[in-house]
Amino acid sequence: MGGSAPRRDHRLPVETTSFVDRRGELTQGRELLARARLVTLTGPGGVGKTRLAARIAARVQRAFPDGVRFVHLSGLHDPALVPLAAADALGLHDHSAQPPLDALVEQVRDRRLLLVVDNCEHLAAACAQLAAALLHGTEGVRVLATSRHRLGLTEEHLLEVRPLPVPDPDGDLSAAEGYPALTLFADRAAAVVPGFRLTPDNRASVARLCRRLDGLPLAIELAAVRMRVLDVDQLLDRLDDRYRFLTTGSPAALPRHQTLRAAVAWSHDLCTGPEQLVWARLSVLAGSFDLETAEAVCADSTGEPDTGWRTGAAPAEALLPGGARGARPDVPPPGGARFADGTGERALPVQVFAGTVTLPQLDGGPGSGLPPMPAPAGRPVPLPVMRPECLIVPSPGGGLTLPSPSAGSEADWTPRPGGLRADEVLDAVAGLVDKSVLCREPGPGGVRYRMLDTLRQYGLEQLRRSVGEEGAARRRQRDWTLRSVEACERGWFGPGQPETVARLRADRDNLRAALDFSLSTPGEARAGLRLAGTLWFYWHACGAPREGLYWLDRALAANPEPTPERARGLWVAGLLAAATQDFPRGRRHARDALALARLLGDAAEAAHAEYVIGVLRLFGDDLPGALRHFETTVARGPVPGQHLSVVGLDQVELACALGFLGEADRAVEVCERALGLCERHGELWVRSYVLRILALAHTVRRDWARAERHAREALRLKLAVHDVIGIALTLDLLASIATERGAHRHAAVLLGGADRVWADIDAARWGARTLNAARRDSEERACLALGRDAFERAHRRGAGLGLADLVGQALQEPARPHPRESRAPHDDTPVRLTPRETEVARLVAEGLANQQIADRLVIARRTAEGHVERILSKLGFSNRSQIAAWVTAQRRPVRTANPEGNP
Repeated sequence: MGGSAPRRDHRLPVETTSFVDRRGELTQGRELLARARLVTLTGPGGVGKTRLAARIAARVQRAFPDGVRFVHLSGLHDPALVPLAAADALGLHDHSAQPPLDALVEQVRDRRLLLVVDNCEHLAAACAQLAAALLHGTEGVRVLATSRHRLGLTEEHLLEVRPLPVPDPDGDLSAAEGYPALTLFADRAAAVVPGFRLTPDNRASVARLCRRLDGLPLAIELAAVRMRVLDVDQLLDRLDDRYRFLTTGSPAALPRHQTLRAAVAWSHDLCTGPEQLVWARLSVLAGSFDLETAEAVCADSTGEPDTGWRTGAAPAEALLPGGARGARPDVPPPGGARFADGTGERALPVQVFAGTVTLPQLDGGPGSGLPPMPAPAGRPVPLPVMRPECLIVPSPGGGLTLPSPSAGSEADWTPRPGGLRADEVLDAVAGLVDKSVLCREPGPGGVRYRMLDTLRQYGLEQLRRSVGEEGAARRRQRDWTLRSVEACERGWFGPGQPETVARLRADRDNLRAALDFSLSTPGEARAGLRLAGTLWFYWHACGAPREGLYWLDRALAANPEPTPERARGLWVAGLLAAATQDFPRGRRHARDALALARLLGDAAEAAHAEYVIGVLRLFGDDLPGALRHFETTVARGPVPGQHLSVVGLDQVELACALGFLGEADRAVEVCERALGLCERHGELWVRSYVLRILALAHTVRRDWARAERHAREALRLKLAVHDVIGIALTLDLLASIATERGAHRHAAVLLGGADRVWADIDAARWGARTLNAARRDSEERACLALGRDAFERAHRRGAGLGLADLVGQALQEPARPHPRESRAPHDDTPVRLTPRETEVARLVAEGLANQQIADRLVIARRTAEGHVERILSKLGFSNRSQIAAWVTAQRRPVRTANPEGNP
């Protein structure tokens, strides 16, 4: 059981500021994409490649029936994850065992779409492999890439993105508004100085400033922000000083590199001491972040007790409330279990594991891999404030030189004992937003912030100048991530699952950074395994089994010792292997996990491993074996420390086995108990699976009304947690129910939608005989009832609906009852037409054709046809005469039958 979570919007980015005219490049880009399948926009950092790519894609998106998708790579640093990032952007949910790139190509082989791959330069080889695979394995997929360098493929067409043209400051400036660089400066300056505009008095100064900045959009935007406190001439004077300082090195250094660096360095100079420090420390965050994350990563002391993994020797009390006794916070003390209520459920899920561990000393102790840090006992070392004289500059020899500080370069802000406080971080973040170093954007849970890649790289340079600071910041980020994920796991079996999923999806670049730091830094590997294992619910429930396996493979290889973390990592890897149909690997991991958990005396992890073993029996069609297995685990009841999600899933799998073996009554009984558990905790994900199994059990009983009611409720919950695989399975089930109830047009629409969702997972429905047989039966019966043409129209309609619209139709339009069911003709079936659809239905009843309806309502013929199709689908009709009869019936009062027993 796995699905997908709400992902960051991989369609075109929303523009929050105006786009400066680049008509020439836009035209060139469109023309290149018309004749080439791989176009790369190249140019220096800050020149505007991303914005231009988004604009080009927006202009051509009508040419791609399967859409335009945007792959953000700025926060990704592992080449192995590039195919997974592309699949995520495309909305694919492959669960096969084949290599990710092969699976991606297979799923988009017959599609016509544009894939925009942004920021390729640091992953050029992986991006080239992705592009080559798509070019050679498909015919309708085109790639638009942005990179500072070409990808190097023979099929590649290049479009160089140049800086914005700037007029001669001493020439004729009467048409200054026609120059994009000046327009950009004026627009951004007006945002901070209301009423600012280009005038005859300031045009020359603005032109001189933009020329000094080489027409680079990012540099111009950073300079314009200073208009809050300086006028244009003051800006120019101060920028000239900074530029002269940075160009005293090699005259051979690239001018545009010097210019952008001058603008960034100048913005850095004008920050306060705390702002510079926060800028540097935030540079370890690979993606967007919220204020809590910023405070956790940047503050030396938050005033709150730190429960995360720290450096140095970790005493038992820091990891285990029971101290040296080796107790676990999720295991009840001797003398009785602490359960949430009288039903035997435990109050807290697994949080930490028994045992103690020594982590590397920050002072360069044995095995730490870190140089010594001259720190007073018990106090952190704050990062020195960066001043202009401390910047890295080009050297005459072609390298980089650190100039010596000059007199009078001390900062106004002096780090106090104890370092940066959380409240100072808040003020610094506000200041960095004000200076356009951080971008403010909406996100799950409220406001989030993002740093442009160019500015993040600059901050990272500053951070690395202070020995040990980068490691300390990354360790704080990892510790915060681990604490946050553990809190998410504790609350997973309860309300708030959609919010948890959305938050983790928004943080996925930072999750990857924390995992990579842990697994690539000496002495941190065990924390990485702990983090990868704690994320089991994210990898499994949110449709990321491939990435989960990638991290778990690395973490398990780095942690061969027999620890509780390894026991968990093994069963999670087994579960994810089962989800990707690698059953031998899944069985091997699950058995190893069970053996290790028993060796360690860890009953909770043993129970989790047993669940995976049972699932593998069920997936392997060993129904009698699966039935015996889950009868035993359910009869045993919850084990102290066992996650309640697994307790509920044990019951789901038992009911599933019972249903497949025809024992519907027992399956219903098990489902009812599982529903009670889920409802008491406000849980959605497991509950959606319980409801689907309950619906299946009622189909065995041929109680179609109850089956439909439960299936529709399951579908509603699956949409809430964005469980795409669950949505596909439930749409298939609802189509079968609609067929049995005689609603063949509705069944055809649902089949069309289900087929489209399955195309993003596995068009062959994993080759499952049961799933494919049910689908064929629904299609054959619908075609027989409607005729092939009508079926195809309804199927196309369903295939053309977006996921939310498709689920909405299935939820709002229950299938018509079968004639044998107790409902009178023309009853009060809750079918709701929109006001416009009602108007169209009345015109159909008058005998008007589609073109006549379009003329009467002053709409396009295609729009009228769409209204008629929706009316036919909603009412479950196959021809216009039925619409006319229905309209006539609505005009006279009717007696309705007792709806008892209907949904």
